[in-house]
Amino acid sequence: MSTDKPRVGFIGLGLMGHGMAKNLAAKGFPLTVRVHRNRKAAEDILAAGAREARTNAELANSSDVVILCVTGSPQVEEIVYGENGIHGVAREGLIVVDTSTAEPESTAKIRGDLAGKGTLYIDAPLARTPKEAEEGRLNTMVGADEATFARLKPVFSAYCENIIHAGPPGHGHMLKLINNFMAMSIATAAAEACAACAKSGVSIKRLHEVISAGAVNSGIFQLTVGKMLEAGDLSGLKFTLENAMKDLRYYTRFAASLPIAAIVGGAVHQTLVTANLLGFGDKYVASLIESQEKLAGVKIVPH
Repeated sequence: MSTDKPRVGFIGLGLMGHGMAKNLAAKGFPLTVRVHRNRKAAEDILAAGAREARTNAELANSSDVVILCVTGSPQVEEIVYGENGIHGVAREGLIVVDTSTAEPESTAKIRGDLAGKGTLYIDAPLARTPKEAEEGRLNTMVGADEATFARLKPVFSAYCENIIHAGPPGHGHMLKLINNFMAMSIATAAAEACAACAKSGVSIKRLHEVISAGAVNSGIFQLTVGKMLEAGDLSGLKFTLENAMKDLRYYTRFAASLPIAAIVGGAVHQTLVTANLLGFGDKYVASLIESQEKLAGVKIVPH
């Protein structure tokens, strides 16, 4: 790694990745990106001086730190092990940072395989939304040894407001799964509560008023029920139900591996599976309320 700012390679210019890469470029990090189908997402980043790599291997060869911002473990494994992948060109001194929500077992395997080539593999998944990504105000939970965490902190500071050292390698991804389990549990309970109100005749506006004034209130509740009550806005939490289902699947597998009695996790996962089967997979988390409308045969969302 150079004595000045490290050369950063970035793979995954999606909803979260675009803002992260934009902030890295704006804060002076020499940046190389991989552009896939949506070239529009890269236009302003390339215009800001980033260069484009044709393959993942080319990107890794020209970078000190490679940041992956993709959906989950299958996508990460393809980037690492696939044709022209990172594993083939891994070298002493390279650091790969995985910001996805991934399965701990997969993370451990990749970390071990890259360590054999002298490459460090760091898990640093994210919290907050694309809005905060654009603003450079994400949260990250980092699984790394103390020295590597300190070394990478200036990179994380380019796109994060809160940088939490979760613990040793692997603990970032574990903490993220637990975080997402709690978040989706709140969203699932809120949607079910709306259905109970609608079926019984209790005012959902009064439910919102009571919850907002007490200890049960949360950001997730306001992004789902609060926004829904504002002219039927279901886009407050920009995270698809397909991805939510994937994350809870990872969580329940992780819980089973410990093992713990993941009774609530299993119920939340199945609620998300149901919402996907009902056709809401490409919609955001607040559409759990629409799923409850179908299941309970009630009208909840104002139109």
